[in-house]
Amino acid sequence: MVANTESRSLTVKIKRYNPESDAPPRWEEFRVDADPMDRVLDVLQNVKWEQDETLGLRRSCAHGVCGSDAMRINGTNGLACKILVKNLKSDTITVEPILGLPVIKDLIVDMKPFFDHYKSVLPFLMNDDPAPTTERLQSPEQRARFDDSTKCILCACCTTACPPFWGDQNYVGPAAIVNAHRFIFDSRDHGAAERLDILNDTEGVWRCRTVFNCTSACPRDIKVTQTIQEVKRAMLTGSIDFEGAAE
Repeated sequence: MVANTESRSLTVKIKRYNPESDAPPRWEEFRVDADPMDRVLDVLQNVKWEQDETLGLRRSCAHGVCGSDAMRINGTNGLACKILVKNLKSDTITVEPILGLPVIKDLIVDMKPFFDHYKSVLPFLMNDDPAPTTERLQSPEQRARFDDSTKCILCACCTTACPPFWGDQNYVGPAAIVNAHRFIFDSRDHGAAERLDILNDTEGVWRCRTVFNCTSACPRDIKVTQTIQEVKRAMLTGSIDFEGAAE
């Protein structure tokens, strides 16, 4: 990390869990000097590289694209690589794993249940028409219809910020519904009815309680709650508007 005269001394509280020795998890504190433009990920890497190499965390691109470093930071879901030290309102950073998924070690959770829900909504183009000699064409309005839900990076921030998911991990969750929406409202796709049938279930869209935690947690600013409501409306009306959001 780059130090300057504006560096802050931070207390970093990390929820630790080693399945070989810890039951239950424990909290551990570290002191880190951080530059205002450092990110929480930089702070955690300082801990791992300079103080305790046993700290377990995920990271990859470090630019908010891969979504691998999702965690709870001061009680709110976010990507550690996107949150700047200067934007923290405290000199204490509390870091813990995202909720609702099994903890493997420290800040690393088992993402398999999350991706099982994602796969359950058939998140791929379904079209049995003969393949055209060029791409399948859409109008700009048709493409714009589902643009917001294409931004999902599968970080799980929205799903693990959802109170219904905390209480029932069988709930498919906001991220899966967002990715179903991406294809349900794609004019080239023919699988909308099948996806809507999958989501028309007690563990599907009707488990949503419109808390808006998912929208607040999304690092890509997807209108997650609106997306879920549009899927619900498509079920209730039996129609899909391919060229404009439902009013």
